[in-house]
Amino acid sequence: MSVPVRKIIHVDMDAFYASVEQRDDPSLRGLPVAVGGSRARGVVAAASYEARAFGVRSAMPSVRALRLCPDLVFVKPRFEVYRAVSRQIRAIFEAYTPLVEPLSLDEAYLDVTENLKGIPTAVQVAREIRARILEETGLTASAGISYNKFLAKLASDQRKPNGQFVITPEMGPGFVEALPVARFHGVGPATAAKMERLGILTGADLRVRPLEDLVRHFGKAGRHFHAIARAEDARRVQPDRPRKSSGSERTYAEDLTTPAEVEAAIAALAADVWAWCERTGSRGRTVTLKLRYADFRTLTRSRSAPGLVESGAALQATALALAAALMPPEKPVRLLGVTLSGFEAEASADGQPSLDFGG
Repeated sequence: MSVPVRKIIHVDMDAFYASVEQRDDPSLRGLPVAVGGSRARGVVAAASYEARAFGVRSAMPSVRALRLCPDLVFVKPRFEVYRAVSRQIRAIFEAYTPLVEPLSLDEAYLDVTENLKGIPTAVQVAREIRARILEETGLTASAGISYNKFLAKLASDQRKPNGQFVITPEMGPGFVEALPVARFHGVGPATAAKMERLGILTGADLRVRPLEDLVRHFGKAGRHFHAIARAEDARRVQPDRPRKSSGSERTYAEDLTTPAEVEAAIAALAADVWAWCERTGSRGRTVTLKLRYADFRTLTRSRSAPGLVESGAALQATALALAAALMPPEKPVRLLGVTLSGFEAEASADGQPSLDFGG
């Protein structure tokens, strides 16, 4: 029996924090903007597209960002505003499908194989969602449409900002084969460098490597690499459901090397976790920090409070305290994660059609 092909959309807001600031302060529009940090110290939490043109990126020390862009305008982050806008966007998603898997405040997967409005194509759904986001929030979003999560996320990067791109089942294998492995989601700089040493530069190079070979070099990740080289990804979109923890983690395009970079990244992850807690009314006792070095060695540190963690500031402070014992990092950091668990009350959430990616 064949497995039904699904319609997956990955929606990614364009320079979310910086775009919110430019929306709310017209004097910032068209200027290179950095959210977070200052001209004297700190770390960039997010950068506008105007700033990115100079090479400014998130988790970059402010001093370095200023060297790249002397006219950079620094703005203090307003996470309560970003969370409120994120809730607006989530409500738009849920008007089309209950199968919404948020990845952070500014991106999510949607399974629209069967959508609530009966729109015949995934492309049309994505176009309508992006139009509603623009109308209701004044912000632009990009979207990737495909038959699995891996390809949908790749596709959302193809027409940024304010565009969308579809990878059909016929396109999938060829698209992956032609792509540099460094562009694959989950393949950070250290992994890409290791693959390059092994002669793996593109998806086509990865596809010809035997599974046993990949597992020997990359451990459990080798199985994932073997599958995605064939444009295969069986992961389902996982909507919010009763669970015992909430976490957010990220693999960074460039390894983090300083305490300031790590701390800024942890603060952003903690904000993502707390946004979910606020939306669902969930509160937990145990904060866990996950840190993975460039050589893939992974550390976890946890701390349980006598009572429930009742604020985003408390969650962030605990995560930063766990990180303090590991600072300065002994090696470059490729991945960080923050999880809140030990919930007192678990949160609860609110015939296969033929595939049609046209429209």
